[in-house]
Amino acid sequence: MKGEIHSKHLSFSVTYEAAPEGGYVAFVASLPGCHSQGETLEEAEKNIKEAITLYLESLTDHQESLPPDRRILQGIVEVAVS
Repeated sequence: MKGEIHSKHLSFSVTYEAAPEGGYVAFVASLPGCHSQGETLEEAEKNIKEAITLYLESLTDHQESLPPDRRILQGIVEVAVS
């Protein structure tokens, strides 16, 4: 239909890190330089969604393609200390 807007949904892995001064920092490894922050996890999530949207709009405006997805793994290792 003419004038109908089609949107698609993309998913990105987001890493949240507690900031030493309080609040949280959020970043998207697949989108270099895309990061935000918030006083709470909920605020950090809201802010990173906005940052992702602006990042994608900038790619579109500059006719650039989406960077390839990066596989990010996180784990916990145990080490002996003396």
